[in-house]
Amino acid sequence: MIVFLQIIIGCLLLQYLFALWNTAQLPKLGISKSIHTTKVSGSSSTEECNRRVSVLIPARDEADNIGDCLASVLACTSTGWDLEVIVLDDRSSDETGRIARATGDERVKVVDGRELPDGWLGKSNACNQLVEAASGEWLLFLDADIRLKPEALENALGMAETQEEGLITGFAYQHTGTWLEKLVVPLMTFTIICHLPIPLVRASRDPRFVAAHGGFMLVHRNSYIRCGGHAAIRSDLVDDMALARAVKKAGDQVTLADITDYAEMRMYHNASEVWNGYRKNIYAGLGRRSVILLGMLSLYTLLYVFPLAAFIFFSVTGQAAEASWALSASLLGIAIKRISDASARQSVWLCLLISVSILCLAVIAISSWWGSRSGQGYEWKGRRYL
Repeated sequence: MIVFLQIIIGCLLLQYLFALWNTAQLPKLGISKSIHTTKVSGSSSTEECNRRVSVLIPARDEADNIGDCLASVLACTSTGWDLEVIVLDDRSSDETGRIARATGDERVKVVDGRELPDGWLGKSNACNQLVEAASGEWLLFLDADIRLKPEALENALGMAETQEEGLITGFAYQHTGTWLEKLVVPLMTFTIICHLPIPLVRASRDPRFVAAHGGFMLVHRNSYIRCGGHAAIRSDLVDDMALARAVKKAGDQVTLADITDYAEMRMYHNASEVWNGYRKNIYAGLGRRSVILLGMLSLYTLLYVFPLAAFIFFSVTGQAAEASWALSASLLGIAIKRISDASARQSVWLCLLISVSILCLAVIAISSWWGSRSGQGYEWKGRRYL
């Protein structure tokens, strides 16, 4: 058993070193020295857009969010750029549309969403309609629960000008309230920091090396058109990742940036929303491949749950040597989680609960798998998805 624990420690040590290196590779929004332009030959900027950025917000039953979201966008500086803000009221059952129209700012336009066509999923359909109404050279898709800092837009556009075309995305600072939010939501950053070589997101044309967050997606109009836009991914459940892959496949650059200083959000507000949101996305995000899901859960359990269980068992049974090795492995897992939590600006103490977080993720992932395999599908914002 000691040898087995030593092998786990070796794996965790390699993971720790990779996480340290990987975190340092994440470019800050607005810092362009780490961006290497890969402009597609023969492409040109859309002259008729005249340096305009279109902020596009799909909103379905977002009455609690849309007012604050719009206020944060309208407070942003955008020197040298015309700003238009378009909200798609996606057939909301609440006051989303009325609140959006009440801003009184001429830069804001509210569009009533059309009925969902066959073969389309809700958010992609909403985003497609937003682009139809937009005139900007750069298109910034925002979720209604995001809040921008005043300098966010200018920094994003500065990075965009350096990159010239393609897509820029990032994970906003995540506010969490309930326990399941605290345990599960920060694992988004954890999986990227631990497994995705960040330099390859922008340097490689391979679409497997990609990460994106639908809450903040800044894409050049030319790139959006070249990749087919949301029409090309109309049935993809995880639309943000699908669009990022499409941009890469079209030959354009994707940049994953650190936007935590410029954007914040609270994706979910209770355990039920966390459960349903992750349940909808996990299995689909892995391409609905059971083998990959099984491998991921087995690896995470072995590295981050088994050492703690072994430590407790060996401590109770008085096997001091085995307990010390198991404790070392547990502490390494905690250290790895702390690296990702620090990158996402999460509380220090959360890393101590890495084993609990992984167990929660495993339960949701299994339910996600069952929802697809059984045909039950997933419920989200009043719509059912298979």
